[in-house]
Order: sequence, then structure tokens, then C-alpha cells
Amino acid sequence: MKRLLTALCLSASAPLCIAAAAPVALAIHAGEPIGPMSPIWAWFGYDEPNYTTAPNGKKLLSDIAALSPVPVHVRAHNLMTSGDGSYALKWGSTGMYSEDRDGKPVYNWTIIDKIFDTYVERKMKPLAEIGFMPEALSQHPQPYQHHWKPGTPYKDILTGWATPPKDYDKWAELVYQWVRHSVERYGQREVESWYWEVWNEPDGLYMISPDIKHEYFKMYDYASAAVKRALPTARVGGPHTAVAGAFMDDFLQHCLHETNYATGKIGSPLDFVAWHAKGAPKVVDGVVQMGMGTHFRNLENGFAMVEKYPELKGVPVIIGESDPEGCAACGMQTNPENAYRNGTLYASYTAASIAREYELAARHGVNLIGAVNWSFEFEDQPWFAGYRDLATNGVNKPVLNVFRMLGMMHGQRLKVGGDTAYDAERILQQGVRGARTDINALASKGPHDIAVMVWNYHDDDVIDAGSPVSLRIDGIPARQVVMHHYRIDQEHSNSYAAWKRMGSPAQPSAAQIAALQKDSALAELSAPQTLKVRNGNAIIKMQLPRQGISFITLTY
Repeated sequence: MKRLLTALCLSASAPLCIAAAAPVALAIHAGEPIGPMSPIWAWFGYDEPNYTTAPNGKKLLSDIAALSPVPVHVRAHNLMTSGDGSYALKWGSTGMYSEDRDGKPVYNWTIIDKIFDTYVERKMKPLAEIGFMPEALSQHPQPYQHHWKPGTPYKDILTGWATPPKDYDKWAELVYQWVRHSVERYGQREVESWYWEVWNEPDGLYMISPDIKHEYFKMYDYASAAVKRALPTARVGGPHTAVAGAFMDDFLQHCLHETNYATGKIGSPLDFVAWHAKGAPKVVDGVVQMGMGTHFRNLENGFAMVEKYPELKGVPVIIGESDPEGCAACGMQTNPENAYRNGTLYASYTAASIAREYELAARHGVNLIGAVNWSFEFEDQPWFAGYRDLATNGVNKPVLNVFRMLGMMHGQRLKVGGDTAYDAERILQQGVRGARTDINALASKGPHDIAVMVWNYHDDDVIDAGSPVSLRIDGIPARQVVMHHYRIDQEHSNSYAAWKRMGSPAQPSAAQIAALQKDSALAELSAPQTLKVRNGNAIIKMQLPRQGISFITLTY
């Protein structure tokens, strides 16, 4: 503990040190449940679907599946894109559709089957994205594949894959054949447990059309009708817009009240509503500063929009991408603001933001079932290059340990009180700025256990000794408990810090990689202890460094 009390004036971006905060008291009320501990975090996604079947991709998917007590949902772009299955940044393909010389459809499910087989073998569930446009159906097919690289304009990705179909009947038939094939391969019951959605961010950089909005509505109507024709009990939704703005509002109006382009009837299938919410990090005086407030405003706008439609009461809501910023494939070399991604700032941001998603959804009474963490892994990239990923070269980053912690939470969420300076509303308005850090907790209670995740977060990428924290848990229905205390900080559960201690080797040796794998696991801060419970209360004291996350389980 003495080592933890020593100030750590470390910054990924500048030699800045902020004094340790005053002591913080937190109270966990085990007798006051406030809602189910729904696994909204067990959703992941990425641009490059062909990473799925790479060895490191399969390893990471296995690690993700192993940490979750429920089936994990996976969303990927480019599932319908033409090509041979080669991967590149922000690119992928399955070649599922082409046409013969007479213009007749040719379907090839080989690559998509390998991708979905990888998910299903791990009991994962696709959030199956119906996109992007096959070359043979593109309105402007050439050039088709982009060759975007980090640092070049983002609009360079807009090539032939990003148009509406030139033939809506062929588009609908392709969707129908894909869903029908999925039922034949995996069974009706399995496919009924998936979600199908049409395209990605049609309001952003993922559609080329003079009239994007109405072309998208038409695409959605034809595709959703085809999904339901193949499997009437399938679940389909959207619009997966980049923001919850006017485009999304018009889409909801269309689905609820307007004429369906495909059927001619009023209304379109809408089994769930989805949009994206991102933050906005920047570099301020040489220090990376996160934009959690921007992230939360994007969440809030969408929840409020869903709430205003009585017809959507109880309809599942999915945040299709919920992240600190927008471009997973933009590394820190070209985007210095993304230097947060390798270490504990990304981990503590993830803990603090997921916890508040429950709070924001509850205050609008919406049925939030998932918030997709848009990060996976990137092949053929340098070690710890600052991409938004969960692992680098097969070694998991600290952020993945946040999901290991969440995977041990179940049952009911518990009321948290005490000396909490920040809630979702304050972060939405101000972010986490100024002298005080956000030290707070998310807690759950199962039949024979209580779990508490405590974080010390600030938007500025600065690490110091942090604050002493007194954690009081009341309402414990036992006379004694066994406590496990896990930790993510500079010395625990942190492969990046371990790699830097090695001298940041560009090509780690086999022995170094083995050591990094060991350091990437979720580590205990101390040996398990048996605690006596007095009048239903237990008090746990700790020193929590800035950007640190403690996870405490009490079993009885």
C-alpha cells in the first residue's frame, strides 16, 4: 500500500501533475435495488469483418466470450461488400453477391459463413448489418474499393460500396436469400436470437446519393420486408445514424406513420431503435483531454427522442457505437488526441461511461439493451500503436479488464450514495473538468454476492496518487463475507505499462510476449480476505490512483 500512496506524476502526453484529491466516502446500499444489472456492455463491433477469422481475432473473440455470463452480440461493417475477403483498415468483404453475364444473381456464402461460424461457435450473436452495397448492385461501382490510410481525408473512403442499389428488387432478394440461408445453416431458433439492421450511419459518411434520406428509407423498407419474408419472427431495426438528430427523427416518423416503399402499407418494421454516440477528445496544452460530456449529450438526445414516441415504449434500444470518439483506425501517430487508448484512461473512461448509461436510460424510461463498444483488434500493426482496440498483436489491453469486471456483475443494480461529486447530468453539462476527479461506483447484488466497481476518472490524461476512498456497504445479509479485490492501475492488469517497463520493444521476444500476456490478465490487489459484517455493514478502505479502477466482490 505504501507504494500506492506514492504520487505517480505520469502523463501519456505531458509532464503535468495534479495534487491528490481529498478523501472520498461512498455508500453502497445492498438492500436498495434500483433496477436490473442488464449486460448492456456485452456488445462489440468493428469495421473490418475479416479480422474475425484471423488467429488474433479468434483469440480475442474467445476471450470476450469467456468473460461474459451471457451471449455477446457482435456488429461488423462490410458483411455484403464485394471482394475476396482480404482485410485493410476500414475495409472488408465477403463477396456474397455477383451477377453472371446475363445479369442473373450469383450468391456465395463461403466467407460470411466462416465469419458467422466463428461467432456461433463461441455462442455469440450477430447484430447483422445489412451493408454495404455489392459492386454488381452499386449505382456508381467504380472506383469500388477505397485505399484509405490514417491521416488522409476521411471522405476518401466514399467509393462504389456506399451507394443505394440500382435495382431494389435484386437488393431485397439478396437480403431474403441471406436470411433464408442463415436459417438453413444455423436453425430458426438461433437466427431468431439475432438482430438485423440496415446500413451504417446513413446520415454521415456512409452513403452517396443526391437524396440520402429518402433513398435510405427505401433501402430500409425493402430490406426489412425481405428479412420478415424470410423469417417473420426475425428482429430488424435501425437507423444506426451517426447522431440522434433530424434524420433519425424523420426515420422514426417514417417507420411509425408513413407509407412503406416496399409494401405500400403504412409503417415499417421497427423491432429496435439504434443510433451512435461518441465523445470528442482533443489535445489541450500538450495534454489529451477527453470529451465525455459530448458523448453523454449524444446519448441523451437519442433517449429523449425515443421517449417522445408513445409507440416506442418498451421497444429495445441499442447504442450501435458508444465510444470516446469516432475513428477506431486512426492511430495516435496521425491523431495525437487518441494517445489515451493504450492505457488506463481508456479503461477508466469506459467504466465511468457505461455506469452512467444505465442512469441516462432510466431517467427517460427507455429499454436500453445494448451499447456497442466499437473496438476489436488490428492485424499487421505495430505494438500499442494507439488504435482503438481491445488487444494489440494478441495481447489484451487494460480496457478489456473493465469488461472482465462487468462480467462478474449480475442480479440487481444497487443504490450508490455518499460523497459523489459527479452524476450523469453534471457530466453531460460540464464533462469531468477542474480540480476534482470523478470517483464513483457501480454496484450489483446477486443471490450470494455483492460486486462493486469503483473508478477514479478525469477527462485530462494525468495520473497521480489519487485519493483515499472509504467504501461502506450496508444491508449485507450475512455475518461474514469473503472479499476479493481486483485492480487496474499502473502496476496491475496493465500490459501497456508492462511493455513500457520493458523499454517499449518494437518486436518483443517470445519470453516478453509471455510476460505481457500474464500482465494483461485481471489481477488481484491483495490476497482474498474474510471480513466480519457488523449490523449488516462492512467498510473497505483503499487508495485509488487517478485512472485506477477497483473491483470488489463479497461472497457469502
